[in-house]
Amino acid sequence: MCRTLTEICRDTHPWSFCHVGSGPIAVQVFCARTFEELTPLAGHWNRLARGVPFRSWAWMSGWWRHYGLSSWGRRRKLSLFTLVVLDEAGLPIGIVPWYCRPTASQGRVLRFLGADEVCGDYLSVLCQPGRKEAVTGALADWLTDASGRSPQSSRWDLLELTGVDAEDAVVGHLAAQLSARGHVVHRRPGSGCWRIELPAAWEDYLAILSKSHRKQLRRMERNLLRTGRVAVHFAEHLSELDQAAAILVDLHRRRRQSLGQSGSFASASYLAFHRQVMPELLTAGQLQLSWISLDEKPVAAEYHLASSGVVYAYQSGVDPEALPLSPGRLSHLVAIRRAIEQGYRAFDFLRGDEPYKAHWRGRPRATVEVRVAAARPAAWLRHGIWLAGSSVKQWLKSGLVGLRVES
Repeated sequence: MCRTLTEICRDTHPWSFCHVGSGPIAVQVFCARTFEELTPLAGHWNRLARGVPFRSWAWMSGWWRHYGLSSWGRRRKLSLFTLVVLDEAGLPIGIVPWYCRPTASQGRVLRFLGADEVCGDYLSVLCQPGRKEAVTGALADWLTDASGRSPQSSRWDLLELTGVDAEDAVVGHLAAQLSARGHVVHRRPGSGCWRIELPAAWEDYLAILSKSHRKQLRRMERNLLRTGRVAVHFAEHLSELDQAAAILVDLHRRRRQSLGQSGSFASASYLAFHRQVMPELLTAGQLQLSWISLDEKPVAAEYHLASSGVVYAYQSGVDPEALPLSPGRLSHLVAIRRAIEQGYRAFDFLRGDEPYKAHWRGRPRATVEVRVAAARPAAWLRHGIWLAGSSVKQWLKSGLVGLRVES
């Protein structure tokens, strides 16, 4: 006889039964320790991710495989700490994709999968629409119990959540629920994600740009795109991925090296992660990998993710020898125009306050970093020490900016 998910998990996990609201509905929470336990939930996971590629099963499971299970992860003693909330029928209504890292200064720290080197944005607590109170209430109860629980594997000292949209209602509600249970919640602004709200037509978009920028783009269209010198290539099939990825990595590395930097793809884990996740994203219709050739030579490449009406500009590369021809501007022109033509509603440059994003009429979307210290004296003390150190660093930074040495 086929057992339900609830029965399978009950055999191997301790449960917290949480009665949420005025009704007698039992919402159940368990903590998964391996991705093999979570594999049967992949379809549910993607539905709860609601079209954000950085929250998808492919992205998160790939991150754990190449960072959590790697020698890097073993040296840092990372362990999976992903919470799953099931409804009364045993179906997932919430997933919290976390891992745990023990540290000397902050104790056992819980963080989002997909953070750190990969730098995922719009990370969140995955939640079924309309079940925010049930999911966050159950999670807050479970985490409150686990913060003082034995065995040690279930204990935590700090939640450190980055890459969160400031308007993320589920994370905000979870923080409020934890605060109400005696945990200490600290929020501070993160780097903004810059997003262009796209109009219906390319000409309408050009009209919102500055006169000089609009003139530059029209000249580029006339002198390059319409002359046949430029060809745009898209990896639309799995057989085309290797060539496109190789061009992206080469151009990215060469541009970083011209600036005296190693570049993201110099990391073996980063490169292996993207080599694995690209085919999965392409199959799911969430990958846009392309390159531009000028006079038959690759000069720019773009690695974008796309879903639910939004294109996310994740990574790129340009030929440093072609800089006089502005390959970066050409690449953005092609990508934004294509997004408009395909009916996307937004083009997101993701985190970072680089000036070019405003130049293309991107507007900042605020992000926050949320820290929650467990309701225990030791965790409070660690948090207080961190907070004092952070304040001193900020004071020194602001003071040194205007510091003038008198002779």
